[in-house]
Amino acid sequence: MFFDAAAISLIVTIVLIIIVLSVILTIVPVALWISAIAAGVRVSIFTLVGMRLRRVIPARIVNPLIKAHKAGLDVTINQLESHYLAGGNVDRVVNALIAAQRANIELSFERAAAIDLAGRDVLEAVQMSVNPKVIETPFIAGVAINGIEVKAKARITVRANLDRLVGGAGEDTIIARVGEGIVSTIGSSESHSKVLENPDLISQTVLSKGLDSGTAFEILSIDIADVDVGKNIGAELQIEQAQADKNIAQAKAEERRAMAVANEQEMVAKVQEMKAKVVEAEAEVPLAMAEALRTGNFGIMDYMNYKNIQADTSMRDSIAKVTTDKPDPNQK
Repeated sequence: MFFDAAAISLIVTIVLIIIVLSVILTIVPVALWISAIAAGVRVSIFTLVGMRLRRVIPARIVNPLIKAHKAGLDVTINQLESHYLAGGNVDRVVNALIAAQRANIELSFERAAAIDLAGRDVLEAVQMSVNPKVIETPFIAGVAINGIEVKAKARITVRANLDRLVGGAGEDTIIARVGEGIVSTIGSSESHSKVLENPDLISQTVLSKGLDSGTAFEILSIDIADVDVGKNIGAELQIEQAQADKNIAQAKAEERRAMAVANEQEMVAKVQEMKAKVVEAEAEVPLAMAEALRTGNFGIMDYMNYKNIQADTSMRDSIAKVTTDKPDPNQK
């Protein structure tokens, strides 16, 4: 029994020691502390424990610190930890500082941290300062004074400006400004042939406008990669204008025709009205003759002469109608 109790207590003690050591090694990154000491970076073990308590991953602070120390940068652990807590990428900032130092570019830790927190890739910016980037625009169309469309594609060589990365405009602004310069240059040309003969006029005019002001880049050169002739916009506009004038003229002619038809119908109505008045007047003739007979102003012999004249007129009309309707014997 004594042997069993001693063995059990020994096992329990060993298990507790293992658990305590595991907890200590989890809280205290001893291996990382040893690596820092071996690299010549003095980091207190309590500092590493404090990082654990502040929910900071010690490896993401110590490893960049070792890298910066080996590169000869004057960076403190408090700067790296504060940048990490602010949501920045510590390793990328240290790599950018090392690249700037190797390229003899003046870049402080505060500036690099600000660029990183602004959402820009500070390492890429340093690399772009050393190795300029080429931005290619799509085909940008402009219309010369003679109405011919000209399409141009430009290659813009830019270098990152570290002082203006925070708050400066990006690549889209550069492309938009260059496109506006291309359109205005083509539009001010008298003919498309001048643009085709001297495409460097576009780049010279655009470069002289200082399009990189307020941006995060410095424009080194603008090269016209390709120039094509597009549509004859002036002729198309003239055709469309002529078609519009034609439609307007047709509409006005149709309006005049409708007014003429309406006027004709009005005249027909007036003719019918006049005929009705004539019939009404003719209807009053017998009444007038009867009244004249009663009053003695019109005698019986006058009436007989009037009837003879009517009969003679009717006979003449009948003869004329027969003569008109008789076919011509010379016609086949």
